[in-house]
Amino acid sequence: MRWQQLFADLQAEFDEAAAAEERAQLPSRARSETAAVRLAERLGGAVGGRVSLRCRGAGEVGGRLDEVGPDWALLTDDAGREVLVSLAAVVAVSGLLRATAAAEPAARVRAAPDLRRALRGLARDRSAVGIVLDDGALLTGTVDRVGADFVELAEHAPEDFRRSGAVRSVRAVVLAAVAVVRTLTPGAA
Repeated sequence: MRWQQLFADLQAEFDEAAAAEERAQLPSRARSETAAVRLAERLGGAVGGRVSLRCRGAGEVGGRLDEVGPDWALLTDDAGREVLVSLAAVVAVSGLLRATAAAEPAARVRAAPDLRRALRGLARDRSAVGIVLDDGALLTGTVDRVGADFVELAEHAPEDFRRSGAVRSVRAVVLAAVAVVRTLTPGAA
């Protein structure tokens, strides 16, 4: 009986030492896991909520966060316009709750269409857009095509539809310079 008590005491000591080691590793493990979270994944937990993104060239862009891709976020602003934001242009985010972590599995966010594919959707829809570049310049027109590292914009006045007589020029814009893309409503002016 004394042997059984001795083994039980040793097992209890071992269990307590293992639990103490586990507790000591928790903060380090949490920091390590947090260090692996990308901005797109962090934003994924805030989908449906209101956020504000501070962007190079475009300033504060706020609204309801509708969707997040690996390198973009889609918001609906207070005017009801869709706003596509390049995450490469984002310098700060506000409106995230502490509890918002990667709600979507990271692999799902990474598998979503990238910025080029999102812009190709605008080209297919023939949507009039305003493109804010990372230097603050605003270009308006219709996305004609999207290449590997550029977007081609048929420039026209925001209130006009894309018609050959309305197009002032066609401009290729480097994707890395695109900060924000807002949908416009031609003919609304």
